[in-house]
Amino acid sequence: MTIMSTFPSTLLQLGLLVYVAGAAVGLLCLRAEKAANLFSFGLAALAAFCGAVACATTLATGSAAANQSFALFPSLIPYVQFTIRLDPLGAFFGLIVSLLGVALSIYSLGYAKGYYGRKSVGVFGSFFNVLLLAVTLVFLADNAFFFLIAWEIMALTAYCLVSFEHEHEETRDAGVLYFVMSHIGTGCIMLGFLLLFQASGGYGFDGFHALGERMSPGKRDAVFLLFLIGFGVKAGIVPLHIWLPAAHPVAPSNVSALMSGVLIKTGIYGMTRVFFDFLGTPPNWWGVTVLTIGTVSAVLGVLYALMEHDLKRLLAYHSIENIGIILMGLGASLMFLHSGHLLLASLALIAGLYHTINHAVFKGLLFLGAGAVLHSTHTRNMEEMGGLAKRMRWTALFFLIGAAAISALPPLNGFVSEWLTYQALLQGFGTTESLLRLMFPLSGAMLALTGALAAACFVKAFGITFLAQPRSEHARNAHEASFTMLLGQGILTVACVFLGLFPTLFLKLFDPITQQLTGLQLSAQLSASSGLVLSGVAAQGGTVSTLGITLMLLCLLPVPVVLWLFFARRAMTRISPTWDCGLRGLTPQMEYTATGFSKPIRMIFKALFRPRREVQREYDFSPYHAKSIRFESHVEEIFQTRIYRPLNRLVLRLSRRLRALQAGSLQAYLIYIFITLLLLLLFAL
Repeated sequence: MTIMSTFPSTLLQLGLLVYVAGAAVGLLCLRAEKAANLFSFGLAALAAFCGAVACATTLATGSAAANQSFALFPSLIPYVQFTIRLDPLGAFFGLIVSLLGVALSIYSLGYAKGYYGRKSVGVFGSFFNVLLLAVTLVFLADNAFFFLIAWEIMALTAYCLVSFEHEHEETRDAGVLYFVMSHIGTGCIMLGFLLLFQASGGYGFDGFHALGERMSPGKRDAVFLLFLIGFGVKAGIVPLHIWLPAAHPVAPSNVSALMSGVLIKTGIYGMTRVFFDFLGTPPNWWGVTVLTIGTVSAVLGVLYALMEHDLKRLLAYHSIENIGIILMGLGASLMFLHSGHLLLASLALIAGLYHTINHAVFKGLLFLGAGAVLHSTHTRNMEEMGGLAKRMRWTALFFLIGAAAISALPPLNGFVSEWLTYQALLQGFGTTESLLRLMFPLSGAMLALTGALAAACFVKAFGITFLAQPRSEHARNAHEASFTMLLGQGILTVACVFLGLFPTLFLKLFDPITQQLTGLQLSAQLSASSGLVLSGVAAQGGTVSTLGITLMLLCLLPVPVVLWLFFARRAMTRISPTWDCGLRGLTPQMEYTATGFSKPIRMIFKALFRPRREVQREYDFSPYHAKSIRFESHVEEIFQTRIYRPLNRLVLRLSRRLRALQAGSLQAYLIYIFITLLLLLLFAL
């Protein structure tokens, strides 16, 4: 085996060891805050860089190591083998976590200083390293047992980080909700793996490959539903999303970025691995189900985001929206696989996976920007912000680029992946004669609606947060983030621009993935005009060049300057105050509020939001002249009020009735054990 074939696996294992070292150093330096901060997050950045190089090399060169398993350490327990495999799919998701890990670790060097004297930075850094390690192992695990061990470590570590500021009741409640929902999903995943074990006789992923072809339709459908629910909880699909807008806002901002950018992608990875690699050719209703869930999640996610005034909670709902867009691509790909259109299946799969890495990059950037704002203003409420663009110029610029990317505006990366999704959906209409073909244009229309609402939402988020005048002392006293925090944002900003301007270069990394899952390589057909133009594959598909758009805009920039030189250079200039409706001057009370901005959308979709408002007035002497007016508006979170709260009450009622079984009688407990053993024996026979 050549040195180049072993280089990725060796570098990857080195990176995993550095994560372990970073976690250990954090615990060893509990009393030395500065040392714990520097070494734990510095080692995390180094480990993530090693992982990024290893995974990118594997995808770019098709290394021979991609076909081999590597034991991290020996095991004496049957079925439990601690082996990893750097195959193309795992390498792609490993690249995502590593890329984001580098930026977040650098950002954390400055962010963690805010905990000096308040919280243990060493514990924080240790958990951060363990979470990055666990997520990486989830993507690379080569058997079900090791996968579940890494999955559980990931869930527990994320719970500890979500609950890091546990002195707040909101944080504790969000941590418990995440913990409960996560383990409901884990239970479904375990049941799914047990069914796969029953069919294959082993727990290795090699034995699961295309296993669905040898299973009965009933068992295949059961496995599909179990994994859809189990991984759907982690991904945050509607209606299993309720933990996500609760946990993301209360977690430290670098952890919020990691959870939104990477942690929820473990659900996407699990679905892709099982649906495309394990279960073989899918029935049509699988793709329809995934496409429907994706469409509903995208639309509802962005609608609820528009109603939010909490900046981090708004971003959390947008994670639900973008998970929906990813599932649109995966669902369409499953439908194309069923009908035998492998070309379109590969296109839709690439669209979904491209949006996966795009979302990780721009959502990580937005959460880091929100963290810088929170770090400076000490509030998440946009109504108390304003005017931050003058006080936090670089953060405002980075946040604006992230907002444009998530709104799918060219030439940034969000535009590319959504354009590919449109191409797959619109070309899908002619692949079948059944009425199910209407799913494709309908989902395309909903994707267009989602994009428009997302743009409106980020006009609100950026405008209310960074523009106009400060609305509070917190905003007036804001200051720019530290250098490392800006550097972390800058890395992700560069990634947003690169993935948008040079998509045809990056698409080559998808060739080994589509070859593994669909049997085709598509990058050459997606590229035209020497890589300057992105093509929609089919003859009726469209073409676009984000680099061409950028060059055209750059060429047009001198036009206003030339016009000014010829026509306006000698014109008279008058400077006067902004018109203030005849009052003495503009004040923050005259600005647009987040509530006022979103009110038209709230009225249009009032059947969903069921809005209610409270108005309180204070009077001096006359009942006709109010001294002050307080206005509050609330929308109903329909899934919590109509599904989860009634379900919670039902569980509590049943629990009270079952309490009678726990009577404290030893004889009763012996009878329970005897009946259980009898039932198990009957089941075994």
